[in-house]
Amino acid sequence: MALTTARTAPRDAADASPAPSDGSRPAATREPGREADGLAVASFVLGLLGLLVMNILLGPVAVVMAVIALARRTSRRGRALLGLALGIADLVVLAVLVTVNGTVSWGLAG
Repeated sequence: MALTTARTAPRDAADASPAPSDGSRPAATREPGREADGLAVASFVLGLLGLLVMNILLGPVAVVMAVIALARRTSRRGRALLGLALGIADLVVLAVLVTVNGTVSWGLAG
């Protein structure tokens, strides 16, 4: 079963851009908010995981991803803000652990 797509002719010569020779889609046809939405979801998931494990690594990554998603005007703004808050919470938990226990690790067994 072959999958084919129809191309429409450009309105004028200024809109025409050569198709990439490697078969990939041109950059102009990408959905602008899709990458930002993915960053928002990833920041939320990493911020949530960072509360449980590896907060020293996952917290800052969640914060950076959330800021990038917000800068790119994601349609999932709430999720990006939650990712930002959780990333900051990861760093706060890390600071408390370092202050109280003098270590960057913790366990549930006490």
